[in-house]
Amino acid sequence: MSTVASLPFIRPTNSFRRASRGTSRASAPRRASLQTVAADKNVLFDVPVSNNGARCRLIIYWKQLEDEFAITNPSEVGGLKSEEYLAMNPQGKMPLLMTADGLALPESEVISQWICDEYSEVGPELKPEDPETRAICALATRIHDVYIVPIQGCMYRGLMDVKTRADQLAEVAKQLDVIEGAMSLRDGPFVAGREPSTADAALFPTYVFIEYILPKHFGWKDVFAGRPRTAEWWEAMRLDTCGARVYGEIRGGLESWESNGRWQTVGVTDAVKDASFKWAY
Repeated sequence: MSTVASLPFIRPTNSFRRASRGTSRASAPRRASLQTVAADKNVLFDVPVSNNGARCRLIIYWKQLEDEFAITNPSEVGGLKSEEYLAMNPQGKMPLLMTADGLALPESEVISQWICDEYSEVGPELKPEDPETRAICALATRIHDVYIVPIQGCMYRGLMDVKTRADQLAEVAKQLDVIEGAMSLRDGPFVAGREPSTADAALFPTYVFIEYILPKHFGWKDVFAGRPRTAEWWEAMRLDTCGARVYGEIRGGLESWESNGRWQTVGVTDAVKDASFKWAY
């Protein structure tokens, strides 16, 4: 198994450490690369099913930056809780970006903004110029990150009592309506209007989870019913070439979970049999 020492830019004794600002990418001393793939590239530690990591991947695809990034499974350095990985991100979560200059950046929105800033002259801007539209994008992203992401596990994780799962699912339904309102502040089809933005990248992967899981395992008939602006946006994202690619990546992971009986194993199948709680919205 590869270790942090095999990566050219990781300084394992100091979390978030980066190469000296006075050292250029071209001249920075480097160790042996991760199977030679990561040399002189930014490395995104991620897996296909991750909705948080997919936010970053979608931006990479939109900007056509795949030659600049190596997307690597955290297992290559021993997994999320390995000493090697924790040296890069003490939270032990993904995604994690290690820039070609040696800066460790966790948190998907931080990574997304870095990509847009670092490669601002490449591909679509993805950050609206006018303050109001940019604020709307930030609002939609914030609602998603603060009120949905922390409880999204109610759709697919175990070790959760039935009431907690039902309560969190109700909160997800509420926040879908709140996001519908935020999207309605601008004509579509995307969150910011006619062009995609970082907000679309943030929301879309999670909606792939929602659109797959809630009808199939919680009895929702249509997650977009009563949410016309979100339905318009969803259709636009599905038709977008890069959006369709990310959809396929995540959907493949969810289907793998399905074939492995995940929802039975984590207790969802039994939980929804309890008719004293509401599951479909």
